[in-house]
Amino acid sequence: MKIAVTSQGRELDSQVDPRFGRAAYILIVDSETMAFEVLDNRENVNSLKGAGIQAAADVHNKGAAVLLTGFCGPNAFKTLNAAGVKVANDASGTVREAVQAFLDGKLTFADKENVEGNW
Repeated sequence: MKIAVTSQGRELDSQVDPRFGRAAYILIVDSETMAFEVLDNRENVNSLKGAGIQAAADVHNKGAAVLLTGFCGPNAFKTLNAAGVKVANDASGTVREAVQAFLDGKLTFADKENVEGNW
């Protein structure tokens, strides 16, 4: 399964970025092999609006089934939900630790956003 994780850096040992749409990077991690691809999301960081929607489209286009992040706003959440991407908020630690926590059942899927837009 492909798992998208918001990240402050380009490596599995980078810290999870608590922001979704404005995260510097999003790592797309294969849960079986831990191989990963880096999405450079810096174009969205300073976007006036629509950052979450664009990041959600990018995650979906890369085939991720799950997103691990700290906070996901309403527009991004709706876009991800419509695309069939499940969201687990409150992820923390490194990207590697967040993926392992998800695989261990320590992160649960959200049923709605957990922050207002433009965070």
